[in-house]
Amino acid sequence: MSEIDTRQREVVSEFSLFPDWLDRYQYLIDLGRKLPPLDAGELNDGNLLDGCQSRVWLVTEGNRERLDIRANSDAAIVSGLIALLIRVYSGAAPGEILDSKPKFIEDLGLAQHLSPTRANGLHAMLTAINHAAREALA
Repeated sequence: MSEIDTRQREVVSEFSLFPDWLDRYQYLIDLGRKLPPLDAGELNDGNLLDGCQSRVWLVTEGNRERLDIRANSDAAIVSGLIALLIRVYSGAAPGEILDSKPKFIEDLGLAQHLSPTRANGLHAMLTAINHAAREALA
């Protein structure tokens, strides 16, 4: 089992402690509040993602062995989604990122409980992470 698979299982296990979706949303918001802020210089158009209704800045750094991800948003629930993506993917090898599927999204039922605009934003963030992983391998 890969490190990403282990992280995904941990996330699903944590969320299973909250059977009610209102509690899950609150937990997601709490996770987002704990994100470290990006430096002011990183809050620029070059790091701003397209495809998200809220503003999402994504910064990736890495090489063939490891990709580090930092990000922030101006929206509470989106910040929580970012926190989940960082937890699952940051620090992993780019090849492992590209080989893994974001199973935790389905396992948590996120797709059914996010608004279409948030679901599009989540897809945009996953696409950007995969793009950064491909670039790190190039």
